[in-house]
Amino acid sequence: MGKNKRKNDREGIVYSTDNQFDYEYDEQEEAETLPPSRQNLKIMLDRKQRKGKEVTLITGFVGTDDALKALGKQLKSKCGVGGSVKNGEILLQGDFRDKAIQLLTNEGYKVKKAGG
Repeated sequence: MGKNKRKNDREGIVYSTDNQFDYEYDEQEEAETLPPSRQNLKIMLDRKQRKGKEVTLITGFVGTDDALKALGKQLKSKCGVGGSVKNGEILLQGDFRDKAIQLLTNEGYKVKKAGG
């Protein structure tokens, strides 16, 4: 990282007269992706703030963003539906709880229905 790349993250250091000084940023470690058998996913039907439209919401994934996006892409493809992956959640447009549970169980994930 360049010296001036993240000025706002320098926690109290304003200036140094040392020519050799290079601020060490705290790098956020990305969570290690757990194997499917150790994942505890929750699937629920959600209508909140979606203008009455139903979405299947899958939460509880522990791992990297790339692994989550790959799982989301696989689910969207197998269900033949659109959706998104953001904030650690997978959204599938429509009610695909049963199909998603079946697909994830076949992949080895622990899945539970959540919500009402």
